[in-house]
Amino acid sequence: MDWSGRIALSTYRMAGYALSPFAPLLVALRNRKGKEIPERRKERYGKTQIKRPKTALIWVHAASVGETNAVMPLINQIAQNGTTVLLTTVTVTSAEVARKRLPKNALHQFVPFDIAPFVNRFLDHWQPDMALFVESEIWPYIMTELSRRDIPMIVVNGRMSERSFARWSKFPTAVRSMFSNVPLCLAQSEEDRQRFAQLGVAQVETTGNLKFDVPPPAANEAELQRMRQMIGNRPVWVAASTHPGEERLLAQAHYRMAVRIPNLLTIIVPRHPERGEEIFKELSGIVPYSQRRSTDPELFPKTQVYLADTLGELGLFYRLSRVAFLGGSLVRHGGQNPIEPARLGCAILHGPNVSNFSEIYRALDQSGGGESVNSERDLTNILARLFASPAEIDRRAELARRALRPFSGALDTTMVALNPFLEPLKINAELRRTNNQ
Repeated sequence: MDWSGRIALSTYRMAGYALSPFAPLLVALRNRKGKEIPERRKERYGKTQIKRPKTALIWVHAASVGETNAVMPLINQIAQNGTTVLLTTVTVTSAEVARKRLPKNALHQFVPFDIAPFVNRFLDHWQPDMALFVESEIWPYIMTELSRRDIPMIVVNGRMSERSFARWSKFPTAVRSMFSNVPLCLAQSEEDRQRFAQLGVAQVETTGNLKFDVPPPAANEAELQRMRQMIGNRPVWVAASTHPGEERLLAQAHYRMAVRIPNLLTIIVPRHPERGEEIFKELSGIVPYSQRRSTDPELFPKTQVYLADTLGELGLFYRLSRVAFLGGSLVRHGGQNPIEPARLGCAILHGPNVSNFSEIYRALDQSGGGESVNSERDLTNILARLFASPAEIDRRAELARRALRPFSGALDTTMVALNPFLEPLKINAELRRTNNQ
């Protein structure tokens, strides 16, 4: 590492020390917003009462629900071999996914803040044999400390958006110093591979997106049937994972469409349900017959826009509709993942900003299963055309499903790439058990 990289990372580390006394205040603020589990807040400081198992231990870190679901089949395969997996996540919702889905010899903790005393305490206790970081999780102190302790860190299902790449490229020396200690990055796409390589990762392979090998999100069957009865024969579409600025456009599009499509029901599922109250106020000013699921779960016959501001129900709403608009694409976010609705039989619509999943959207659009809209007027015209021809919706939904087939197989490819790193861990663990007998 050259002197400028050392200075940048040293400055980051010292800033962490300076800010560490304020960490409890940050946790308190997050707790007020429902982003913490009070009885587990000490995990943010690297503390735990769980003893480290004597087996080989692999630390897997995923940020939120999407990454956690994506990596769960990989965790299952690793854990089947007798290796303990420690999964860390950031969000409360991902912790709930972990509670429900982790296999027997896997544990969950919240990731500590990327501050030296907390990270050191965490690593001193768990002493992982290897770390697998999912998608685009980059934490400077954690990465440098893993390197100092000679713990290999591998990026799996690696994703590097244009925005993240541009941000990290502003600190080329420090970033190259961090990534020079990563022996392998398994990227989702060729674009991701090139970006990780430019940031300094020596070996980058394109293994595909693990999310293609994850079963579609489940839905409560009783609730699904109940909602279908309440909707009846109404034309319905879902706008999923929407971001600020999009809900107003979607409500305006509904207002236009309602004149052309009688009894139309628009379901809006925001990316962050905690915004429900502010979104509902905005919707009500445009479409008087709006309803909020978190306060009124019963769908009223007169409801025109149904705001689904609840957690973990996207599988339900994708199954209620044959047309899905993916949010984060009419604003400068980069788009949300279209895999789930496509696999559940939806025709896909999206805005022009889809750089986060450009390869997938390109395949969907080229197949005819997806289509880009640039404005509220575009969305209105396309939806009116689709609802006028149910056969066209069926055709597009099937094309979308077929477009995803070539992307499957990432789980097997990832395991093949990881085996040279996993096998020595199993051998060393067996030797430890033999010596302890």
